[in-house]
Amino acid sequence: MDKFVTRTTKVVEPAPAERHKPDGLHQPKSQPKRKYDEGYLALGFTATAVGAEERPMCVLCLKPLAADSMRPNKLRRHLETTHPSHVNKPIDFFQRKLAEYRQQENRMIKAASVNGKAQMASYRVAYRIAQCKKPHTIAEQLILPAALDMVSVMLDETSAAKLKAVPLSNDTIARRIGDISSDLEEQLIEKLKESRFALQVDEATDSNKDCLFISYVRFVNCESLCEELLFCKYIKNRATADELFKIMDSYLKEHHLKWENCVGFFSDGAQTMAGSRKGLQALIKRVAPDAHCVIHREALASRQLSPELNEVLTEVVSVVNFIKIRPLKARLFSALCEEMGADHTSVLFHSEARWLSRGKVLSRVFELRAEIRMFLEEEHMYEAASKFCDEQFLLKLAYLSDVFGKLNELNLQLQGKDKHLPHLADKITAFSRKLEVWGRRLDQPNIDVFENLSEVAETTDSGATTVIPCIKQHISSLRGLFQKYFPINSAQYAWVMDPFNAAAPADFSSAEEDQFIEMTSDFTLRLRFKAQTLSEFWFGVEREYPLIGQRAACILLPFATSYLCEMGFSAVASLKTKYRSQLNIEHDLRVAVSSLQPRFEKMCNAKQAHCSH
Repeated sequence: MDKFVTRTTKVVEPAPAERHKPDGLHQPKSQPKRKYDEGYLALGFTATAVGAEERPMCVLCLKPLAADSMRPNKLRRHLETTHPSHVNKPIDFFQRKLAEYRQQENRMIKAASVNGKAQMASYRVAYRIAQCKKPHTIAEQLILPAALDMVSVMLDETSAAKLKAVPLSNDTIARRIGDISSDLEEQLIEKLKESRFALQVDEATDSNKDCLFISYVRFVNCESLCEELLFCKYIKNRATADELFKIMDSYLKEHHLKWENCVGFFSDGAQTMAGSRKGLQALIKRVAPDAHCVIHREALASRQLSPELNEVLTEVVSVVNFIKIRPLKARLFSALCEEMGADHTSVLFHSEARWLSRGKVLSRVFELRAEIRMFLEEEHMYEAASKFCDEQFLLKLAYLSDVFGKLNELNLQLQGKDKHLPHLADKITAFSRKLEVWGRRLDQPNIDVFENLSEVAETTDSGATTVIPCIKQHISSLRGLFQKYFPINSAQYAWVMDPFNAAAPADFSSAEEDQFIEMTSDFTLRLRFKAQTLSEFWFGVEREYPLIGQRAACILLPFATSYLCEMGFSAVASLKTKYRSQLNIEHDLRVAVSSLQPRFEKMCNAKQAHCSH
């Protein structure tokens, strides 16, 4: 029975890791990599590089084989099985096929190079279009046909044909402008992340009735002040302070910018912006307590008029509207002005929203007062025409044109890249002192400072004596309003404007005062102060004397006026016309107003890498 007994033996299976783990004693020896031999061309194969590996490639089907197929028997097998009709072909046949492949490869490389140049040209044309605030369609409709005409005439048709490879369609130009805008924004954010900055904001409605919120930023770059558009966003709901702050806060957080680095905030005098409790200014002070908030109040200070002067302004606006609103009236008035040899042939609309509007309107009406009187008489507007014959009316009109012209000069002096709070304080202080002097001269009476008023007074029997009380009252009121809205004293900025001749402020700490003494005793810095702008000097000083340098920077960085936002809205008016009412304005606006230079090569390389994937 024992011989029929079968014994079962338990077979122990190796663990999965052990099952596939090769025994060190039985590991195959690494074979040396085979290299391509010129004789393999007789079998229809050349060599190609795949990564860092050399592989055989068939010159007939252009299929690369595995690296271990670099053997005559495997290459012959591919030729016999895949291309049996070419087995007995001479080597000249395969050499010809290889030459054809090389020519095709060179053509592909050349085509890729041409496409890269065409893409670069497309980006540069799009940049020019956005800078000039032109429609995107102008590239395909005008620029490309004009370029083809010029090249075909100056060079030849072959060269002109190459321009057709440049993509300039409407959608392509829009994408290119979007790429350029993103690149400019990326550069700006990189500069702002570790820098202190000041903000300037304003909101307005465009021609399409869309409410826009614009913000500009001023920061230090290479020891000089730089000003750039931060964003231009649509306001979807009410333009409340909470809504505006939400837009600003979300943008700064999205781009990892810190409110702590904000040292200044500037806006106009609207209640939404300037409210001390619920205004945008108050909300920003909560997150940026060190920010120096400035409100543009010059327009508010000059807005109030006495009833007598306001009556003149109202009459002027009424006459201007009568002439300008009706196209026929405007044409007839223009023809009359040409016949009478006037320098200008039209009057200007009055706008409360524009700083310089009131002064320009009054100056133009005063200049064309004779033509306006004659036109109104021809239109049988005898009552209005009689105003322009009345001495009292003309004297008041002349004074208003003079004083608002001087206010416009003040406004223009406050605008510019290197204008800051000390500059604002100096100009406002100087204008307030001028008002005081003008008031004293009127007591004599002396009206030489008012040119138009002096001109009209010379033609009247009584001179300007009858209107001097009204003018004195307005000058006194204007001076009081400037003192109310601009309580700043230029003396508090003396240590910034002229540190080598001014004393240290009383609120300096001991460390700040020590650094101020050391800095003002440095003869080299004294020479540099005379050769550099104020901002360049102080931003350079900050590296050696950080305490007073930082304190000066907090004074120099904040904006003095909102002129940049006004320029931004003017650019919006040029970009977003009634024919382009659906334009996404932020990309075009950023490219149009930015002073940064686009990185064209980087954008082209990124586009080509994206296409290759």
